[in-house]
Amino acid sequence: MARNKEAVVLVIDVGPSMHSVLPEIEKVCSLLIQKKLIFSRYDEVGFVLFGTADTKNELTEEVGGYEHVTVLRNIKVVDEDLVDALQNLPRGNIPGDFLDAIVVGMDMLIKKFGQTNKGKKRLCLITNAISPIKDPFEGTKGDQVNTIATQMAAQGMKMDCVIVRMKQDLETNMRVMKENDVLLSVFSNKSSSKVVYVENPTSLLGALRTRNISPVTIYRGDFEISSQLKIKVWVYKKTSEEKFPTLKKYSEKAPPTDKFATHEIKVDYEYKSIEDPNKVVPPEQRIKGFRYGPQVVPISSAEWEAVKFNPEKSVKLLGFTDASNIMRHYYLKDVNIFIAEPGNKMAILALSALARAMKEMNKVAIVRCVWRQGQGNVVVGVLTPSVSDEDNTPDSFYFNILPFAEDVREFQFPSFSNLPSSMQPNEKQQEAADKLVQMLDLAPTGKQEILPPDFTTNPVLERYYRYLDLKSKHPDAAVPPLDETLRKITEPDVELLSRNKSIIEEFRRSFELKENPKLKKSTRRIMKERPSGSDGEGEEFDKDADAKAIDSIGYSSKDKVEKIGDINPVKDFEEMMSRRDNPRWISKAIQDMKNKTFDLVENSCEGDTYDKALECLVALRRGCILEQEPKQFNDFLCHLYKFCQEKDLRSFCQYLASHGMNLITKTEAPDSEIPEHEARSFMVKPEPDSQNVESEAKAEDDIMSIFLGGK
Repeated sequence: MARNKEAVVLVIDVGPSMHSVLPEIEKVCSLLIQKKLIFSRYDEVGFVLFGTADTKNELTEEVGGYEHVTVLRNIKVVDEDLVDALQNLPRGNIPGDFLDAIVVGMDMLIKKFGQTNKGKKRLCLITNAISPIKDPFEGTKGDQVNTIATQMAAQGMKMDCVIVRMKQDLETNMRVMKENDVLLSVFSNKSSSKVVYVENPTSLLGALRTRNISPVTIYRGDFEISSQLKIKVWVYKKTSEEKFPTLKKYSEKAPPTDKFATHEIKVDYEYKSIEDPNKVVPPEQRIKGFRYGPQVVPISSAEWEAVKFNPEKSVKLLGFTDASNIMRHYYLKDVNIFIAEPGNKMAILALSALARAMKEMNKVAIVRCVWRQGQGNVVVGVLTPSVSDEDNTPDSFYFNILPFAEDVREFQFPSFSNLPSSMQPNEKQQEAADKLVQMLDLAPTGKQEILPPDFTTNPVLERYYRYLDLKSKHPDAAVPPLDETLRKITEPDVELLSRNKSIIEEFRRSFELKENPKLKKSTRRIMKERPSGSDGEGEEFDKDADAKAIDSIGYSSKDKVEKIGDINPVKDFEEMMSRRDNPRWISKAIQDMKNKTFDLVENSCEGDTYDKALECLVALRRGCILEQEPKQFNDFLCHLYKFCQEKDLRSFCQYLASHGMNLITKTEAPDSEIPEHEARSFMVKPEPDSQNVESEAKAEDDIMSIFLGGK
């Protein structure tokens, strides 16, 4: 077996208690073979079944015993026939003995590889472990398990134990189940074994390690705390996004008789001169450039190397800070793990002492990292201590990259708590929302998490692997429907929703939901309307641009509103206020709406534009409350009030009073300086009698002095 190749023996329980989950086990095991055909086509796999009516294994013939254990396939290189063999596993009728099956699997690996390839031999046990184990001829069951675990460690074998226990299994003999759990724990304590318990098909899909990824360090060197103190560390990736397999171009021009043809397509590029298209420009006459405004600035490779930052390979401590100062949303990219150099006792002690001190003081470390020599960039990250409670697991650190100033996106959104009381949920609505959240809790107290990240596979990748296998056998096969197990990952649980229909209905009734009116816009109306930002003067209607917007919701990036037009100023104002590509749109929208309202009032003829001016004021008031800009509206309303008094437009003030228009108060926006009783006194009163003109004018002046900052 090659150096990086793995040999796996699948040891599967097919006894009566496993019949209900065998279809899911067939899918998982088939997926393992499918992935090996893609990523590790030289790996070798064998199958051992236990709980079968028949007995077929070499140990039975050689020494006797090991009954009801069948070797379905000896250890061989993976091929497509393996997938077919796993599609219909035989159903046994005898309770299985997993210890006998483990010994048979170990015997297969020892006879195939002997003492070689340590660490590349693996057993995968899949059972519910609820059937009793036979008593050995000598000693106890515990002694037998100790002997097997010791031999497994000596041979350099690893074992993954996937214990599948559904709800019905938990009602069986608890004494036998606990005894088997104790026996399985011996394997994890005395050998390189891992025991995983799953309760549903979704977790089973991710419990079996289907792809063998060798650990590779991204850094080996000193963790420099100071010039006099350095700790030898190794850094590995803890999590890394699994990319979608890259599709490659394939050529059929290779001779069919050539078995070693790669069918790969090689692409060559030629650069030709603009002046002479027939002349090929050689590499030494080409130079790269960067856009800088309308021009292209050429930069030679020598200049580029000179301007590049070339730091030395190192990991240096910058300092410590409270863990509360590093927010979770600061983390960028993948997670790495820092461990002390294996075998270096002083490094292990130093790193462990540092991790425990930081954990006790609730501190994290900020470090500067250059993983390799010649790396073009420097990363600054945070080290979070991970203190282990297990004796055989050393303390370590998790490393996350932190953003620089250019990486942070400062989007300003108004706080829900600052909204007026009319826009906050009441007690009944809050209670309905609480019930909905509790009902959909994926990690309820006292129960296993429904979608644990460690056991939840990527449904997109899993479906791709299955379809690739189907396509290899049937080139014209259509894409099959989504598998039920994968559907549970991507869609809500139908049974859970049906059981809690009353809670969902209560939540729906507690909130008034309205359909977005933008979706009601017909094609004919879109084609007839002018762009929202148009003022109607000297502009040509662009039919093509509006045709592209027919199937879109709102405006495309090309048609974003940039000013308030005359046709529908309220709609344009709301569009501008909703833009988040630049913070300047909020202030621009408010200022433009002020100008539009002022123009409507100033240019009115016997009140013909009062209705439209009121609509603009209402929209402006609502927008200033949402964006926490009450002073902008209050100052403008005072200015408009004073203008109307001076220009003999008191009829507009009376019009506003009749419609209840007043200032934004503290109860509506915390940033407002206007108490509610003062806002009520601002309401414009009807035209006074001649004998009270002077007193009314004085009262108005007093009110205006309050809001305009007068004495």
